[in-house]
Amino acid sequence: MGDPLERLGSETAMAGLESAIKEDLCMEIDPPFRESVASAEDWRRALNKVVPAVVVLRTNACRAFDTESAGASYATGFVVDKRRGIILTNRHVVKPGPVVAEAMFLNREEIPVHPIYRDPVHDFGFFRYDPGAIQFLNYEEIPLAPEAACVGLEIRVVGNDSGEKVSILAGTLARLDRDAPHYKKDGYNDFNTFYMQAASGTKGGSSGSPVIDWQGRAVALNAGSKSSSASAFFLPLERVVRSLRFLQKGRDSYTNRWEAVPIPRGTLQVTFLHKGFDETRRLGLRSETEQMVRHASPAGETGMLVVDSVVPGGPAHIQLEPGDVLIRVNGEVTTQFLKLETLLDDCVNHKIELQIERGGTSLTVNLVVQDLHSITPDYFLEVSGAVIHPLSYQQARNFRFQCGLVYVSEPGYMLFRAGVPRHAIIKKFANEEISQLDELISALSKLSRGARVPLEYISYVDRHRRKSVLVTVDRSE
Repeated sequence: MGDPLERLGSETAMAGLESAIKEDLCMEIDPPFRESVASAEDWRRALNKVVPAVVVLRTNACRAFDTESAGASYATGFVVDKRRGIILTNRHVVKPGPVVAEAMFLNREEIPVHPIYRDPVHDFGFFRYDPGAIQFLNYEEIPLAPEAACVGLEIRVVGNDSGEKVSILAGTLARLDRDAPHYKKDGYNDFNTFYMQAASGTKGGSSGSPVIDWQGRAVALNAGSKSSSASAFFLPLERVVRSLRFLQKGRDSYTNRWEAVPIPRGTLQVTFLHKGFDETRRLGLRSETEQMVRHASPAGETGMLVVDSVVPGGPAHIQLEPGDVLIRVNGEVTTQFLKLETLLDDCVNHKIELQIERGGTSLTVNLVVQDLHSITPDYFLEVSGAVIHPLSYQQARNFRFQCGLVYVSEPGYMLFRAGVPRHAIIKKFANEEISQLDELISALSKLSRGARVPLEYISYVDRHRRKSVLVTVDRSE
């Protein structure tokens, strides 16, 4: 389940686009340390360049949606494209639902910012702003250099740590292959990626801070921390760079306005974990397979990808099981998340072939890669303060339910009064079976204000028992 003390470093509560990536599909788990002698003057110059490009983000989530509650918070972001006006921060800062936000620069200039992309899985997203609105500050964008990250690299985390506007925390990258942190059982969690770790002691408010080297390049994105220690968790930037290139090209396609930019994202609705060869042997991996994988993998490879969970109703449901060891994808030996994700993103709505080993038996399965955006909700029903929308991939993975079910993100007055909790899945309303949001809207539209009708729901904490309540319809006529 993960350490319960791991938390999003997020918010201090108020109370050829792919060519460069494909050149190196495999991120080295422990690349050789490239020693560089950085003086205090080098760091001073780098920080003088970086600090003006770091902004304090004030966000107001207008509605509870998906994994996030309604509320206001502070966080950090930084400019990655000055000409187009693009700010990089975390997904849990951009929010999956409606958000109103503003950015405050170093000289206290405040400007509104608008979300343009939040990744469905990984903890990064982008805001846009009007570059012409900044009149009194000279600043430069911060370049992204994911290839510069290595164990032993001295770094600085620049951001709004603990609400201090500008805070500079030092550290040294200790790991590049940490499991994605587990934050909560009913909220946002990242997965199917490595994280980096350093003892830099970041706290709330530093989410979205750049992790920079002595040359002023961002080598990672600060995402979370462990409250029981000084450990901080950083997101690698390979997929961030890919998404940024799509956004830049999309913006250049339009003359005077931003439009929605499609960024291909594929999924099998499977969570993989990277397990060491000692663990894969205990799962039944044959010695000849291990020898072949070690020979075909980058130097220093220490393990393989193993299926941890499969979402019901997804492309891999029934075909894959927890404990399956991934050997090849489309004939290529695949032991790292970056290579797997690149293959999936390139094959949306196409079949791929997976070779796995299950208890020492070699199996081949053919699966259709699903469009990840198709199972990420982008609309909701609001009635009497309740927010109801299709169950997202994030929560379906948490609850082990099928994507698209009717999910209560916020019960509001009508449902709360009837005793329907947050995170409930509505199965029946007014004696009509409900499996998708359109069916609930249709049933609700037939009822007048004040009507008393039965509702049945299930909860992830008691998934096999339906509970019935009586709801008094409270809606505008």
